[in-house]
Amino acid sequence: MSGEQPEERKPGESGREETEEERLDRNLGELLQELRVALPGVQVLFAFLLAVPFQQNFTEISDFDKAMYFTTLLLTAFSAALLIAPSAYHRLTFRYQQKHRLVFVSNRLAIAGLGVLALAMTCAILLVTNVLWGTVATTVVTTVAVLTMFAVLWVALPLRRRLRYRDEGLPLLDPPEGD
Repeated sequence: MSGEQPEERKPGESGREETEEERLDRNLGELLQELRVALPGVQVLFAFLLAVPFQQNFTEISDFDKAMYFTTLLLTAFSAALLIAPSAYHRLTFRYQQKHRLVFVSNRLAIAGLGVLALAMTCAILLVTNVLWGTVATTVVTTVAVLTMFAVLWVALPLRRRLRYRDEGLPLLDPPEGD
């Protein structure tokens, strides 16, 4: 066993014994499960942000903090829209036998939604840090640290793995025709 080489995969094969339709079903199921993890966080952040202006003393915050609050609110709404969009897309294209396109487009929407969510959460940290400490240095250092954390965990590590897969010759499935 120690000297065995892994079986060579043909382009377009996932390495699993499944039909193209089964692979698409699995990919869609995995994507939806990932969205089920992300969406509650977006919803909680959005609900919190909607309640903030109605709190006592909100009108006393600086213009910068008001601008950051509004930016965070808009980024959170945009993130929610992107992360929920695959469900709407699926509903509106249901029964048109376009699962390959659905998986492809939904993947892009989810990636964009997670990117915008990282920005929204970074802005929320920036806002809270600035309100609590009020110093430029503390706010900048904290914000850069949080943004770096998201960049490493949500972008650098997955891209590093993706590049390694590519270097190993693992196939990247083509997008649906027309894209």
